[in-house]
Amino acid sequence: MASWSSRRKVLYGGSVIIVLTAVAFSVIFFFFYKPPTCFDNKENGDEYGIDCGGSCVKLCQSTFLPAQIQWGGGKFEIVAPHLYNLSSYIVNPNMDVGAVNVPYKFSVYDNVGLLILEKKGIVSISPHRNTLAFEPAVDMQERTPAKVTFEFTEEPEWFKAPDMISDLAIINKDYKEGEGSSSLEVILENRSLLPYKNLDVYAVLYDNNKNTIGFSKTIIDEIKGNGGREIAPFTWPIDRGGRVVTIEVIPVIEPIRNK
Repeated sequence: MASWSSRRKVLYGGSVIIVLTAVAFSVIFFFFYKPPTCFDNKENGDEYGIDCGGSCVKLCQSTFLPAQIQWGGGKFEIVAPHLYNLSSYIVNPNMDVGAVNVPYKFSVYDNVGLLILEKKGIVSISPHRNTLAFEPAVDMQERTPAKVTFEFTEEPEWFKAPDMISDLAIINKDYKEGEGSSSLEVILENRSLLPYKNLDVYAVLYDNNKNTIGFSKTIIDEIKGNGGREIAPFTWPIDRGGRVVTIEVIPVIEPIRNK
């Protein structure tokens, strides 16, 4: 029978081995273990898909409605010889979902279906707001466009976001026409306490049959809070023969991700 001294040595030795093994395991675990993140290209943690859903800001494809492209794709409007504005009307049906820097492409064709040019850009889509993809004064190089198509070249990467300009009010719209020119002044009022900065403001002109007959964009650097007002001016070097009946004003500000 082993003596108490021998048994104690075995006990102490076993304890030391257990402690050293635990320490070694901990070192190896913390050295090699990488906690789940929303950027590791794996479905882990509480994610519903790869780097989406759960605590991740990015939403999974199945949790939002796709953006709707109106106007049958794209539209064009001549603003000077050989120069045309291009635009497409985008509807976001999601209440609290936005996207930024979504790449797109306009393709412009002539009356026999030959491609004149392609124009690429990016657009941000605010939660539950309409917006325009807009390219001003595109040079058609003496060719006449007959059709414009529009498409996203990459799917929007949607994320949870609040409506940043819910307290912005449109106070007045003053449209005027002269011979060979037209203009629009829109008064915007900020009814929140904080200023709104870097607003894109779009204007869409409709005739009596609700056909789109004009569009443009202007930028406002800042509208001060607590009732601050600014004028968004628009000008066109063309008139529309008194056909403008309805004016839609679309203010847009880049959405910010919810944290």
